[in-house]
Amino acid sequence: MIHTNTTSNHKTQQFASDNYSGICPEALDYMLRANQEHQYAYGDDAWTQAAADKLRDVFETECEVYFVFNGTAANSLALASLCHSYHSIICHELAHIETDECGAPEFYSNGSKILVAQGAEGKLTPEGIEQLVLKRSDIHYPKPKVVSLTQATEVGTVYSKEELLEIRNIADKHDLRLHMDGARFANAIATLAVKPKEITWQCGIDVLVFGGTKNGLAVGEVIIFFKRKLAEDFDYRCKQAGQLASKMRYLSAPWLGLLENEIWLNNAQHANRCAARLEFELTQFPGIETLFPRQANAVFVNMPPQVIDYLHSQNWQFYTFIGAGGARFMCSWDTSESTIDQLVQDVREGIEQA
Repeated sequence: MIHTNTTSNHKTQQFASDNYSGICPEALDYMLRANQEHQYAYGDDAWTQAAADKLRDVFETECEVYFVFNGTAANSLALASLCHSYHSIICHELAHIETDECGAPEFYSNGSKILVAQGAEGKLTPEGIEQLVLKRSDIHYPKPKVVSLTQATEVGTVYSKEELLEIRNIADKHDLRLHMDGARFANAIATLAVKPKEITWQCGIDVLVFGGTKNGLAVGEVIIFFKRKLAEDFDYRCKQAGQLASKMRYLSAPWLGLLENEIWLNNAQHANRCAARLEFELTQFPGIETLFPRQANAVFVNMPPQVIDYLHSQNWQFYTFIGAGGARFMCSWDTSESTIDQLVQDVREGIEQA
């Protein structure tokens, strides 16, 4: 592979993903604190206990808490705990568990089938869920058992508390369990300005995957069971799947850095504000319009292909997986205003040259 010199066009920050961002100082500080002494292994350490207790405080309820390395494993293992191999999982057609997890939910559940529904702005609806549930009821069809919601969605929209309660009602009607993929849960909370409990267990969410990586951690997500009996033997699932960290404190201690003083919320609010500003600036240009409502930290816009090509020539990284002219710009906890200004200036130059 030939590597060309692109130093002159190098960007210190990018908009392709909030996974591009670094570790926030508070999380890094706690990792360094945890490194100052020997501790028990496999999650029996004081840091892991403290982080789990802090999460219980944040959600204002008793719950079972598990720290794992990444979101794919977190979602897949959580879903596997909610159903059997002959069950099915209902999600939106754009959900990450359907499009971007390489069949892991099916793998870890020993074959549970994913059923997809359509819905405007990346959201499931009670009608869409019920349509799939009632499609067939014979023994030859995998029985629907779980609804998986993405909060915030893959197109940057956010389920309101009212929408979640409506879905909970249809889930209760058909004896369905609710899983929430919260890779950007913090951004949803920042948008709605509610307490975490209000859009999780008070809306009937059985298990939440709370994303830390996109919020300022180096690595690690947390799985929270609000219906505690569903977590039976879940530690064995984690071990079998290679998700039981031997030095667990390096996954759990940084969470204390996020959770203390609501750094996790401050990080999300900053990312959302940056996205709001970027959306405003981009939509001032003729020929650029939003594709989805900007409700969290993602900006989806329709942009002339020549402008996209020009931005790529200037070494900007962003996704264009949503069709010709569609582009996604993702802001993160450390996105700077100067980076936004630089991108906007290059958009302006790209339009002038088009």
